Amino acid sequence: MLALAVQNLASPSVLFFSMGIGASLGRSDLSVPEAIARFLSLYLLISIGFRGGAEVAHQGLTLALVLTIVAGIVLSAGLPFIAYVMLRGAGLDHVNAAAVAGHYGSISAVTFVAVTGVLTQLALPYDGHMIAVAAVMETPAIFSALLIARSGHQGVKGQFSGDFLREIALNGSIVALLGAFAVGWITGERGMASLKPFLLDAFPGFLCVFLLDMGLIAGRGLRDGWRSLSIAVAGFAWGMPLIGAAFAALFAWLIGLSAGSTAILMTLGASASYIAVPAAMRLALPAANPAIALTLSLGLTFPFNLIVGIPFYIAVAQMVAG
Repeated sequence: MLALAVQNLASPSVLFFSMGIGASLGRSDLSVPEAIARFLSLYLLISIGFRGGAEVAHQGLTLALVLTIVAGIVLSAGLPFIAYVMLRGAGLDHVNAAAVAGHYGSISAVTFVAVTGVLTQLALPYDGHMIAVAAVMETPAIFSALLIARSGHQGVKGQFSGDFLREIALNGSIVALLGAFAVGWITGERGMASLKPFLLDAFPGFLCVFLLDMGLIAGRGLRDGWRSLSIAVAGFAWGMPLIGAAFAALFAWLIGLSAGSTAILMTLGASASYIAVPAAMRLALPAANPAIALTLSLGLTFPFNLIVGIPFYIAVAQMVAG
């Protein structure tokens, strides 16, 4: 595991991320233009979605896929309740605890991209349908967070209106993932062969630039948002990923997933959203302070998973899967 951690730390993607954090903490004027950052986000989502769909077309619809999707939904819906109890115990107020808990049931698409990249470098195979699992884990946590907010405080009313439901279902990251997954599934190996130079060969370079931008954002969060956090709440950002990964490992063992797919499910269970859920919480729980959730998920949990977590999850996955 130590060798894997060193290898991951020395990878270009992690080093570019570290470069971004260092530049931001040093108050450098280095930046990635917003339009380019949005393109990189879209590219990464389309690439992993398309490749997952093409792999499912190759393998076919299996019982393992259905069971893994069910496990992903259970994880996404259930982890916010554990996170809420921990955050309340750490002293966070009810509304902010509910909002942050939703982030830790949903997933980080970029962390998913990172773990698939490491698995590819290690030549450790995984099931292409894991992209479908990642897509379905985006939203259940949002509804769990709103249920927690509504049930625990009479003055909080989560919005379950048609507009809110449509906003979640048509979230850009979900549409890009599932849409590209569908295209890959329909076109299969023929489509992958035609798009290989763009979606596969260029992927590592685009990922490095994107993680540079993520490092810049994470550095700003650490620089500006730490005043809103107690030591106990900050500790939650490193403890909760391990809890989520442990539950995911249990589900993966029960289903009988391969080592690569187990590592991905563990990483999804350990990750925290900083794109889809913040947008939803801004609409549904306006009383929550978004700086707290973003500093935890992007400033603390994301670097932890990228630098320490992923090598650990892969090592554990290899033991769990035998």
